[in-house]
Amino acid sequence: MNTKTDAHAAAPKLYGLVLAGGSSSRMGHDKGVLEYHGMPQREYVYQLLNKVCEKVFLGIQKHQLDTIPKGLATIVDLDEVEGPFNGIMSAHEAYPEVAWLVLACDLPLMDLKAVEQLVKERDPKTFATAFMAKGTTEPEPLACIWEPAGLRRAKKYLSASEGRSPKRFLSEVDVKAVVPSNGRVLYNANAVEDYEWAKNQLKGQEGS
Repeated sequence: MNTKTDAHAAAPKLYGLVLAGGSSSRMGHDKGVLEYHGMPQREYVYQLLNKVCEKVFLGIQKHQLDTIPKGLATIVDLDEVEGPFNGIMSAHEAYPEVAWLVLACDLPLMDLKAVEQLVKERDPKTFATAFMAKGTTEPEPLACIWEPAGLRRAKKYLSASEGRSPKRFLSEVDVKAVVPSNGRVLYNANAVEDYEWAKNQLKGQEGS
């Protein structure tokens, strides 16, 4: 019996969420519309997730609705919690019985191979399956498959404490950590210099 295959067959449906509702204060520009791959990054990540998830949504703020191209599904942040949990929990409230593959829109080196690795190594019996940078002990909540049971636990965590950090939450519960084959996919572009560095890295890949 292939227990891994059986586990995936019985797993909750997998939806994708592009977190694109952040303030982007350090970048000084909406990180979701920056272009690394010939299109706005939020659309690039949407397309990545669309290859591995049953449905995909952009997690956005209400004021961004008019900027979203037709054909892209959205979930508007409920603003019931602060920080990255805002978008994640808003998606959970909309579809509470599914698992969410969450990707932030500020991971410019994220690629299909990495996304497929995360899905392949998913363990639906845990609260989440998260990428973890090699040599670290902290799971990455914004490159992570959140199981519905994990999100229900997170909801209790948020209501019972002052904690607002999804990274801290994941460090306290049962999570499967996955080291990406290419560690650079977790590179986070938060400032203008990060954007320029990532653009140069991708240009080098295209020329090789």
